[in-house]
Amino acid sequence: MDKQHFDLLVKGVREMKRHMAGKAVRGVNATERVEPDVRAIRESAQISQSQFATLIGVNLRTLQNWEQHRTRPTGPARALLKIVASDPKSAIEALHA
Repeated sequence: MDKQHFDLLVKGVREMKRHMAGKAVRGVNATERVEPDVRAIRESAQISQSQFATLIGVNLRTLQNWEQHRTRPTGPARALLKIVASDPKSAIEALHA
């Protein structure tokens, strides 16, 4: 591999890292996605981590990773978190039923 190709590869990896960190990358048209603050949602429901994880059907470690921003909730979990965030008390009561 010549230097020019190597430099392009390194540039691409750096752009990928910036993109994964949520920073703007030229040529990428991404809609702004606001990540749910899982800890704030859980705390507004006044429930422990283990109880909340059980209620929404995820592993406790998964919930802890979301709260510490190591990973992000996706798909149905993300939708459920939005529902809980909109009305924590009612959502928790409905999940208990």
